[in-house]
Amino acid sequence: MALLEEYLFWKTAEFLIVKKEYRVLQVSQDQGELWLEKTENKHSQVVRLLHYNLDWSNWLQRDIMMVAENGERIRRKFAKGELKVLNLYFSAYPPVDDYNFHVAKPYLSENGKVTVESVIVERSNAEESLMMLGSRFDDQLNFDYAGEPSGEVIETIKNNALLRAVERAKDEQSVFRYGKPFFTYIFIAIQILMFLVLEAAGGSTDTSTLIKFGAKFNPLILKGEWWRFFTPIFIHIGLLHLFMNTLALYYLGTMVERLYGNFRFLIIYIVAGFSGVLASFIYSPNLSAGASGAIFGCFGALLYFGVARPRLFWRTLGLNILVVLGINLAFGFTIPGIDNAGHIGGLFGGFISAGIFHLPKKRRPLLQSAFLAVAVAVIFFSLQYGFSGKADLIDERSVLVLAQQHIKAEEYQQANDLLSEYGESEELSSESLFMLSFTEIKLGRLEDAKKHLLKVIDMEPEFHEAYYNLALIYFDEKNLELARIYAKKAVELNPGKESYEKTLEQINYYLEEAA
Repeated sequence: MALLEEYLFWKTAEFLIVKKEYRVLQVSQDQGELWLEKTENKHSQVVRLLHYNLDWSNWLQRDIMMVAENGERIRRKFAKGELKVLNLYFSAYPPVDDYNFHVAKPYLSENGKVTVESVIVERSNAEESLMMLGSRFDDQLNFDYAGEPSGEVIETIKNNALLRAVERAKDEQSVFRYGKPFFTYIFIAIQILMFLVLEAAGGSTDTSTLIKFGAKFNPLILKGEWWRFFTPIFIHIGLLHLFMNTLALYYLGTMVERLYGNFRFLIIYIVAGFSGVLASFIYSPNLSAGASGAIFGCFGALLYFGVARPRLFWRTLGLNILVVLGINLAFGFTIPGIDNAGHIGGLFGGFISAGIFHLPKKRRPLLQSAFLAVAVAVIFFSLQYGFSGKADLIDERSVLVLAQQHIKAEEYQQANDLLSEYGESEELSSESLFMLSFTEIKLGRLEDAKKHLLKVIDMEPEFHEAYYNLALIYFDEKNLELARIYAKKAVELNPGKESYEKTLEQINYYLEEAA
């Protein structure tokens, strides 16, 4: 094959790789075919170069169709809506039969999303074709192709083009090797250790144990336990919760730590975890714990990388990250019990903290300062809103949980005050009223307890514990007839309960003695 076409092939490749910063997608084994990519170039996102002596137009047609099929695979890989492929043939001569209608207008793929524009560069039109290519890239391709170039010249041009492509690829890959995972493994070890501690202390699903070890619990945060904005990051509720978050942290954490480095990752993870708990504090009154907010912060840091380095992001992580993130957010919105406020807060925290640091070895002081100002403002106003009393931070379930903690500690007055205060603004449920009556019994306020127990029975006629406690109060007041009525009802509603039956027997005994 003549050296002129090979010279033009590699000179064009060198022009695109070195000067126009195209990246190599594929190289054939004989190096006679190159696929280059620069998706930010709207007119020629992909360029395919083929050094081949064309013979028949039907071969040309099949090859153009093959280019469109490969272009479709590339389009899906880069998640592009449409893809434009510039298809360049370097041949000594054009096909021997009629071929112009194959290249006169662009070829459109079956789904209409890939456009292939083909150009044949051959000896008779080389100068004209190269001028057209130059204008397409707003540049000039002034090649010195007078006479036959030597093999040494061609080899030099080829080596220069491929070496620059390799250097650029190595430079891009080095972005993902800035740091070695360290804190990721530390966090994994901490959350596994904390899970074992919780299990030994009463169980990782036990509410009292979770509160004791620092789960997010709004009533206690409002009382000044600010550390609960951080401690929930390391606590998990049940083995499945621990397993899922540990697995996610292993994959996402190591990726972010390699990308941003150890110190940046440490801050990103903590800030994202805090942001997740803060968002949960404001938008969800439920008790919660877990590293999910911090893990979503890793997603946020990767999204910031996508903003800072969009071309590299889409070629490497882009589509996979967005799909996984979308699935996780969808689960959060559709499955009950998932703290999606914490997830979204963590996502925001990870993105904003990554913006504060920007990427390693890169500095953009104004942008970083803007991210810092936004972060400080959002955290300040969120905390101010949360502690202002305007947000609906406590629900009845939280009040019940806290009241139970006080009762376990025999702090009956605190439990009574808590339930009474909540009852002033919200209608208490039968469960809360029953607990309130229990504290009143312990405090000796039997008339108040009777009033609340009768209301419980009115609200829920099958609440057998309420009947039993009424029986005990009336028995204590020596009103044996009413005591027997309520004790008998408790036994009817819950037959076989030993304490109920013994109380009823005792009441009957005293009635018989009094007769």
